[in-house]
Amino acid sequence: MNQLIISAAAEGTNPLVPNVWEMGVVFAGFAVLMFIVVKYVVPMFEKTFAERAEAIEGGIAKAEKAQAEASAALEEYKQQLTDARAEANRIREEARAEGAQILADLKEKAAVESARITAQAHAAIQSERQAAVVSLRTEVGTLATTLAGRIVGESLEDDARSARVVDRFLADLENQNAGAAK
Repeated sequence: MNQLIISAAAEGTNPLVPNVWEMGVVFAGFAVLMFIVVKYVVPMFEKTFAERAEAIEGGIAKAEKAQAEASAALEEYKQQLTDARAEANRIREEARAEGAQILADLKEKAAVESARITAQAHAAIQSERQAAVVSLRTEVGTLATTLAGRIVGESLEDDARSARVVDRFLADLENQNAGAAK
């Protein structure tokens, strides 16, 4: 190497200064390469970059749109759920009110029916009591007339006379019962 430097120094050329022809060839090759890169490679990179940017922006826009739609659907769902709950509460309250009204109506009907049955029972008891009193009066009168006829020794078959005797006898019995009850 030392010898190369010495031989170059002897010729009068500086080894550090490049050859002009070499520089021209390198520059021409660089220009051709630059032309190819700028003309063909860079547009392909730009196209790929634009497609990726567009896909990313489109994906973001689609995601934002889907997010907005999902939010709107969620809000609509929440509103429908709130409305459904309110409707269910309203229906439940109406059913309770209806149930209370039906229960009150049934109680009222039962009270009316009970009062009617009680009134009928009282009427039936009263009529049976009256029938029993009439029957007892008749039987007691007949027995009293027969007994009185045997005691007195004469016939009391006369209806008017027997009626008076029976009435007097029953009045005496009622007075005795009234006095004993007090």
